[in-house]
Amino acid sequence: MRRLFWIGSPFFWQSLRETGWDEVAFCNFEEPRVLGWQDVVRQAGFVPDVVVVADKSRPPFVLGVEDFPCFTVFYSVDSHIHSWQPWYAQAFDACLVSLRDHLPRFAGEFLPSERIWWSPAFAWDEDRPDETAVRCWDALFVGTVSDNTPLRAAFLRALGEAVPSLHVTRGAYRRLYPQARVVLNQCEHEDLNFRVFEALGCGSCLLTPRIGHGLTELFVEDEELVCYTPHDAGDAAARLRALLAAPARMAELRRAGLAAVDARHRAIHRARAFSEHLRAFSAEERQSLVESRRRRAAAIRQRVLRLPCLLWAEDLASSPDPTVRALRAAYLAEARDGYAGQSGM
Repeated sequence: MRRLFWIGSPFFWQSLRETGWDEVAFCNFEEPRVLGWQDVVRQAGFVPDVVVVADKSRPPFVLGVEDFPCFTVFYSVDSHIHSWQPWYAQAFDACLVSLRDHLPRFAGEFLPSERIWWSPAFAWDEDRPDETAVRCWDALFVGTVSDNTPLRAAFLRALGEAVPSLHVTRGAYRRLYPQARVVLNQCEHEDLNFRVFEALGCGSCLLTPRIGHGLTELFVEDEELVCYTPHDAGDAAARLRALLAAPARMAELRRAGLAAVDARHRAIHRARAFSEHLRAFSAEERQSLVESRRRRAAAIRQRVLRLPCLLWAEDLASSPDPTVRALRAAYLAEARDGYAGQSGM
């Protein structure tokens, strides 16, 4: 494998350049659109050996993947809110899944478990401690609190009543985290979110819910972070008070959490693991998998892609917007005979 094209959310694509690829290209966009094979080649500027479609938390934006003539990988991050992702993943040769406990959901008729790989969230290169910051808040939560996060809103309200010094805000977390003695995490769907890694990468003392998805295998509880029972404001309040009463312990947690991230949980670590997965296949094995998928492309469309594509098309049917109508046409084309760029998007 020499050339890789990454489409969608950036995640660790830049770090792939440090893992031995001859060429890595990237494409992201925000407007409603879909891409087919010819779009991929045009955007990449070369014919890729590997295409990665990275989760943008929206319906599929790359169609016809079941018939792509190169090795294909889907990267799922938001499987906790998008139940269609395991269906879509069947059209690919391999799949990265961020949430470990969801790995079995992705195994199906066309994608076996041995080609579904756990790739947890990570800290970005820009997530670093700020030693000049003044810690002006006892506890800080940075993130969205709205009608779409009712469990979070209720939890933070109850915790704020128990610990009035809790500060809840939105904004640039890299600037805000260093100003807190304790950074609080909350997981609306008990997902292992990026906030865990971002906070530790910024050198914060982290208090986070004890969820699954490998959290306590990736980090040592009470040494690198502190956990509370999910959605239990009383438990969180008790642990927060204990931390605030022990400055030396908080300092040690900050040091150990940052060391864990630097050693195992930055973008480069995920990029290396991903490249190793791919290089475990010989060229002949990769080609055989691609040919097998393409022979079954019609069956993949009929058995796993058709229904969700028709549902997405139906959801878009009432829009007068030409761009949205073209998107609907693309889903209908994929459901019928496979998308090949007929919509002109």
